[in-house]
Amino acid sequence: MKDERVDRYIANAPDFARPILEELRARIHSLNPDVVEDLKWGAPHFTYKGKLWAGMSAFKAHCAFGFWNRLMRPNDNSLEGMGQFGKIGSLGDLPSKREFATLAKQARQLADDGVKPPPRPKNTKPVVVPAALTAALKKNAKARATFEGFSPSQRREYADWVAEAKTEATRERRVAQAVEWLAEGKQRNWKYQTR
Repeated sequence: MKDERVDRYIANAPDFARPILEELRARIHSLNPDVVEDLKWGAPHFTYKGKLWAGMSAFKAHCAFGFWNRLMRPNDNSLEGMGQFGKIGSLGDLPSKREFATLAKQARQLADDGVKPPPRPKNTKPVVVPAALTAALKKNAKARATFEGFSPSQRREYADWVAEAKTEATRERRVAQAVEWLAEGKQRNWKYQTR
């Protein structure tokens, strides 16, 4: 079943991306007519039997597509975050229709059989909080209390976001934003949480 939000997403995608997204959408519906389109995390996804089955997205210079079951992903993590096919910049970057059909059949069979991948290993490394974030949290008791009340993975999301800033100006903006959101009791990716 098609969703008009996916129509809008494709219409608003960069020019190069539209034919790629349309082709992926057409392939999915032809190979698994039982999928239902949805918009999750701001990008088109396909559910099958009520569970996430595949997803696609467009960026400034490439698209990405992946079947949701982690058993379908490469073992070497070289394409982490890019699905099965890496960065897709043109229709020529897509696998052949035959190869795609084989993968879709495999993904459908895993879903039909109820096969679930093993849980991801937990990140047990200690959370390293950047000095700038630590200093800002000392000045805001409410934000500090929220941060300290979070699980290690929730704290890590904020710490990594600040640490990954490439410039001092970006780091300062992220620290200010983090303190604001934390003072409001929000997790780092609060925008994507179901309400």
